[in-house]
Amino acid sequence: MKQREYDVIIVGAGPAGAVTALELGKAGLSVAILDKADFPRDKTCGDALSVDVVNQLSILSEKLASSFETFPGKTSSYGVKIFSPGSQHVDIPFYHQGNKKCGYICKRFDFDNLLVQHLKEFSNVQMFVNCSVQKVEVLETCSLVHTIEGIFKAPIVVGADGAQSVVSKSLGMYKPDREHYSGGLRIYYEGVSSFHEDNFIELYFFPEILPGYLWIFPLPENKANVGIGMLSSEISKKKINLTKTLQGLLSNHPLLKERFAKAKPVESVKGYGLPLGSTKRKISGDRFLLVGDAASLIDPFTGEGIGNAIRSGRVAAKHVLDCFKNDNFSTAFNTHYDEEIYARMWKELRISRTLQHLCRYPWLFNFVVKKANQSKAIHQFLIEALAQSDKKRSLAHPAFYYRLLFNKS
Repeated sequence: MKQREYDVIIVGAGPAGAVTALELGKAGLSVAILDKADFPRDKTCGDALSVDVVNQLSILSEKLASSFETFPGKTSSYGVKIFSPGSQHVDIPFYHQGNKKCGYICKRFDFDNLLVQHLKEFSNVQMFVNCSVQKVEVLETCSLVHTIEGIFKAPIVVGADGAQSVVSKSLGMYKPDREHYSGGLRIYYEGVSSFHEDNFIELYFFPEILPGYLWIFPLPENKANVGIGMLSSEISKKKINLTKTLQGLLSNHPLLKERFAKAKPVESVKGYGLPLGSTKRKISGDRFLLVGDAASLIDPFTGEGIGNAIRSGRVAAKHVLDCFKNDNFSTAFNTHYDEEIYARMWKELRISRTLQHLCRYPWLFNFVVKKANQSKAIHQFLIEALAQSDKKRSLAHPAFYYRLLFNKS
């Protein structure tokens, strides 16, 4: 069978894989990036791109950032509307370093393709589409990736192949845990009414789906990305049918039924899994690294994973260069990659895990939203907490709720 040799093989061309390839392309390494699909392709997701994602695009490439800025198929969103289990809501605009910012809603069909097209600038990066990976094996001197297109050989492999990572499964790393995994559904609708004038994304924390939420993210022409996500252990324990639950809420809940009375789905319901970053995992080994969803780096509270996928790709690329510099691709050396990932992300992931737990208490959620609507100071604190992890940490501490209890403003 045909065998191809490269410096690095990347399995998966989503944001984590594409960014890893982009950074290694800049450094001049020969890179093969393999994906089971062709591009553009759909990816089941909420399609929300945070301020963090936009900021990272500028770090990666001014040309890439400019291409995204001028891309017409995105919707600017200037905040989030959060609905408590008691159906009260609070509006929280997006801020970054004291300035009002916007995130975006952009279909992954378009966003992922934008990243992939940017890779064409590097002659040393070759992309293989419709290239399903069958298994990965690590030998003493190299890693081998077996595909329907033949065998790819390199000193190191980066697994960027998502929740059901073949790289992770092949190398004995895949151990699903329902306590750290969410099930999600997405469906695009047209004819949805009554969006916020600044296109705030909407999160509904209904009692029956805690600790999870239903989302509505606005798209152009009164279309919307609508979905639901819930902790897998709770889905199993409560025997919840997510499809029926989603449809029931859209059709019958007082907050939603009028808005969806004339709305029509433009696709069938799509399901997907979200490996959450709510516990530390081993995300590297001898001659391989895991990035993005394959490394289980999704925020446990918000379900957002693109920002951490991009960041992990940047960290992985830097570490791969260190591997070549030191001629060391061993498990022991690759542990430095794990350490760097969690040094950058664990504080935020741990806070989000605590907030996810607090969502199990509807009365507490209702209380915070009520107080935020009564007090400008508390509302401002929530705005700042959304943008700053140091302030967000307060939301995970009992003292914050004690102060709220005695706040009379």
